[in-house]
Amino acid sequence: MIPVKSTAEQRTAYTRAITEKWNTATPDQKRRGRDWYAKAHQLAVEISGGDAKKGAGVLAALSANKSWTENCRLARKAFSEGFASGHVRDALTKADRIMAGADPSEVLPMQLKTGYFYLCIADPENADPVVIDRHAHDIAVRKVYGQSDRGLGALGRYNLLADCYRAAAQKIGEIPSKVQAVTWVAHIEREVTQPHSRIQLET
Repeated sequence: MIPVKSTAEQRTAYTRAITEKWNTATPDQKRRGRDWYAKAHQLAVEISGGDAKKGAGVLAALSANKSWTENCRLARKAFSEGFASGHVRDALTKADRIMAGADPSEVLPMQLKTGYFYLCIADPENADPVVIDRHAHDIAVRKVYGQSDRGLGALGRYNLLADCYRAAAQKIGEIPSKVQAVTWVAHIEREVTQPHSRIQLET
């Protein structure tokens, strides 16, 4: 794991790695990455009957350890049936509370990935939240950790990487969530064995 308390040199290295990943993205990857949270927002509105916060909250609650395709399927199913299913009990309870009217910010862990995922989907132009998942981590440290624990449950480590994405975004001239999404797309699609494979938002 990377240290919770980093040196200035380490933070500079992480920020540089993020910026360089951005620079490797193709124009098409940048377009799709920039649109990622906006399209997720549209999906949240659609599945919830017009309540973006509720839709985003349920998507976030059901996101842990699920592919985006499966995440979307479970959220659609939850709103269609009136209750969440297909996930661990904690995630289902959170999703059900949000569908029942609870404010997602009072249900989700707002200082970690799930909470930030909710904020990015609820408001794609929000310039503060950054989703640090395993891929965002690996981009910053220039190493694919595979199934190894990255320690992102530690607030210090999470916030360190989020701040590096914010610093990279400032250099690039974009909001952090779009930098995270573009670099995520570029990173994922360079891991895919078929060169013409594309990661798309599934609705």
